[in-house]
Amino acid sequence: MKYKNLLEQKRNFEFLLYKIYHFIFSEKFFKKIEYNFDNSKTRLDLINFLIKKKNYKSYLEIGCHQDEVFSLINIEKIGVDPMSGGNFRGTSDEFFFQNNKKFDCIFIDGLHTYEQVIKDIKNSIDSLSENGVIILHDCLPSKITHQYVPRSRYTWNGDVWKAIVEVRTWEHVETYTILADQGLGVITKKKNSDLLFMKKNNFKKLKFKYLYYNYKTIMRTISYDNFISQMD
Repeated sequence: MKYKNLLEQKRNFEFLLYKIYHFIFSEKFFKKIEYNFDNSKTRLDLINFLIKKKNYKSYLEIGCHQDEVFSLINIEKIGVDPMSGGNFRGTSDEFFFQNNKKFDCIFIDGLHTYEQVIKDIKNSIDSLSENGVIILHDCLPSKITHQYVPRSRYTWNGDVWKAIVEVRTWEHVETYTILADQGLGVITKKKNSDLLFMKKNNFKKLKFKYLYYNYKTIMRTISYDNFISQMD
């Protein structure tokens, strides 16, 4: 208990330092995005629906904190986490480096920074079966403080959304963002039917203000029910 309290104190001190950092150096834009989230649906609902609908046989999860999702998946599965949960102890980079398997369903919920997420997406596409699906959590931060990197608060989505925007510019994959559970990104190996054209070389530098005014287009948002209704 004493060790846990010390870790908590250390984390709170780090949060304070990062809040000061963001106050001085980071983007200032404090309007809140009012997403029309379906609060009755979660990432677990989506994953299990797709597994059943598509008769998927294999599952990979990146980031398994407390096995909240991983423990409730009932097909052949691998869970990757460097700290706790899952059944592969290591980073996602370490896992993909030695992996030679293909997976039907891949859930990415690891380190919520653009740099890591875009790597996890690329590696997941290479490890995805032809009719498989990639799902990502925390794609729609409602406040700028929820997406600041480095992290400075407990409620945090990170800047996962920037990776989704980049993927929207790729021709070889189809991408949506479902309005549920903090934003659920969905990527499949299909030709992009709604290609996002952006003259951008560094997606990391995208501003939250840009997300605020353009999220419906750049994230290709869709309701949970509408996404489900168009599944083959």
